[in-house]
This record gives sequence, C-alpha cells and structure tokens, in this order.
Amino acid sequence: MDAPRVRPAQFADGDALAGLDRETWSVLHAVQPRPEPPYKPFFDLSSSPADHLVAEGGDGTLLGYLRMTPATPLACNAHVRQINGLAVADSARGKGIGRALLHAAFDEARRQGARRITLRVLGHNAPARALYLSEGFAVEGVLRGEFLLDGAYVDDVLMARPL
Repeated sequence: MDAPRVRPAQFADGDALAGLDRETWSVLHAVQPRPEPPYKPFFDLSSSPADHLVAEGGDGTLLGYLRMTPATPLACNAHVRQINGLAVADSARGKGIGRALLHAAFDEARRQGARRITLRVLGHNAPARALYLSEGFAVEGVLRGEFLLDGAYVDDVLMARPL
C-alpha cells in the first residue's frame, strides 16, 4: 500500500466516516455502546469537518480519521490540542495509517499555534498505547477503573507530548 494522502475532512465525507466508525467499533477503544440504527450523522454541532483529518488511499477510499480539538475553550489553555478520536479501517491496519494521521495532526496543531498535544486511551488498548509511546507521548496520569466495559473495569490513561 502506498502512503496515504492525509487531508482535512469535508462535509461530504460524513457518510463514509460514519460507516468507518461502525466498522471499527470495539470495546478495545469505545466507551459508548455499539451504534444501532437509526444512525446519527457523523458531523454535528459538536463535531465538524474542521475538527477532522482523513487518510485516503489512492482510489479515494477513506482509510482512517483523526479528530483533534482545542483541549478546552479557555484562552489560558489555547496552546494545547487534544486528540479526541483515531480510527483506521480494519483492512488498513498495520500499514502506517494511524502514524500518518498522527504526524499530520502534529503539523496541524503546530500550524494552529499549539505547543502540546494530549489524548486519552483505554488502558487495555495495547496497540494504540504502543503507537502513542512510539510517537513521543508519555503517560501523565491514570484514572484507575474509570470505565466499566463489557463487565470489566478499565483504566483511562492520559497521555501527552510536546510539539
């Protein structure tokens, strides 16, 4: 697979991204129940195309996305961006899509004037944690047993890295 093209999301990507979200849903990373019909739109008042980067293959197929927003609405915190979601199509896993999206997010966060980027990841999501560690994120906090998922208590791990 060639390197993916990473670009800002467009409103027209909404249906494909909603499908990708449903395809990739897993208790490994989701704290919400599995989506059921009728499905909600991917983009809404709290999540716009401007918050998303998408990775697409040479044929235009969306292979993944990353959602990034300011960490808070506070002016004193304007130098921080937070990754609020990262998904890669099952068929594209292990091919550098997540890493390409992270690198694009770092560039975009710097362009926006950020000096730091944060995220939260479930403690049992070893593949995601390994990716984040390999990209310079460090664990800055752990909320032990924060979520009850599929009958087990799961940690919420807070990670960050400088830009």
